[in-house]
Amino acid sequence: MGRFVAWVGKNADGVIALVLAVFIAFLGLTASDEIMGQPKSELISGVTLLVLGLLTAAILRDRWRQEPMEETIKENFRTTSGALADLPARLDRLTHLEAVVHSAKRVLDDLQVVQVLNGADEIAEAHAEARRSTDRWYFKGGTGTYVRAVTLPELVVAARRERKALLVRLEIIDPTHLGVCEAYVRFRRSVSDAPDGTGEYWTVDRTRKESYATILAACWYRQRFSLLDIHLGLAATMTTFRWDLSANHVIITVEDPNRALVTRRGSFYYDHCATELIASLDQARRVPLESAKATQVGEEPTVDEVRKLFEALGLGLPKAYGDRDVVEIIRKAIRAKNPYSA
Repeated sequence: MGRFVAWVGKNADGVIALVLAVFIAFLGLTASDEIMGQPKSELISGVTLLVLGLLTAAILRDRWRQEPMEETIKENFRTTSGALADLPARLDRLTHLEAVVHSAKRVLDDLQVVQVLNGADEIAEAHAEARRSTDRWYFKGGTGTYVRAVTLPELVVAARRERKALLVRLEIIDPTHLGVCEAYVRFRRSVSDAPDGTGEYWTVDRTRKESYATILAACWYRQRFSLLDIHLGLAATMTTFRWDLSANHVIITVEDPNRALVTRRGSFYYDHCATELIASLDQARRVPLESAKATQVGEEPTVDEVRKLFEALGLGLPKAYGDRDVVEIIRKAIRAKNPYSA
C-alpha cells in the first residue's frame, strides 16, 4: 500500500488527468443537458481543457527529466569512446608490463634455484643427490680424480642394479700435453702447497698419471658394463672450475673444498651449463675408446695389458715410465682414493 501511495504522489498529474478523463466519459453518458446548473457541453469542454493541460504538464515534466539523463548518456558515451580509442595503447602497455613481470619472475626463480653450498658435507650430499636416479653424467675439470674415485663407480653400480643404460661424457686435461699439465700444477700449488685428501702433492708427474688413470678407468668400466656409453675428451687448456651435470643437477666446485654452487634442471643456469659442456667437449681431443675394444684388460690389469691399451688408443705411455709407474696408474684407476675424504 505504501508503494502505491508513493507512486500516486510521484505521478499525481497523470492520475488526476486519468480521473478527469473518466469523469468526462461519465458526463458524456448522462442524459441530462445540465449538470450542477451548468450546461453539460460547457462543463465537458472545460474539463477536457483541464485534462489537456495536465497532460501537457506531464509531458513537459518528463522532457525536463530526460534532458539531464541525455546529457549524462552523451557524456558517458564520449568518455567511453575516448577510453575505447585509448584501449590499444593501454593494451600495449599492459602487454609490456606483463613481459617485464614475467622476466623479473624468471630472474628471481633462477636466483632461488642457484644455491651456494658451504662445507664438505653439503657438497658430498649434493653429489649423492645428483647421482640418484640419473641416466647421464657430464664432467669437465682437471684430472677427474673424484669422478674416478666416487662418481663413475657408483653410477655404474646403480645402472647395473636397475638394468638401464648410462651416458657419461668426461673432459679432462691432456696428459700428453706438458704445457697444460704444468699450468695445472702451478694453479694447484698456488692455491695450496699442502697435500690434498689423497695425501699427495701436486706435481707434473702426478697430474699426468691422474689423467692417464681416468682414461684407463673409462676403458675398464666400459669393458665390464655394456650399457655404459662413455666418451672422453682431452683438453689443451685448464679450467679453475669443475662441472658435474646429472639429469637434474649441475654442481660447480672450485679448489676450496668447502664452497660450491648447485642449480637444478629447468633453470637458465642449468640449460646454459649443459650447452657449455657439450660445446667444450666437441672441441676437445677425442679419445677413441672404441679402438681399445679388442684390447681387453683383466679385473686386475697387468702392466703389459695397460701398455697395449694406451698404444691402441694412440696415447702411448712415456718411455720413461717403468713398471712401477704403470702399477701406480692402475692403482689410481681401479682403487682411486677420494681426494675430499677426511
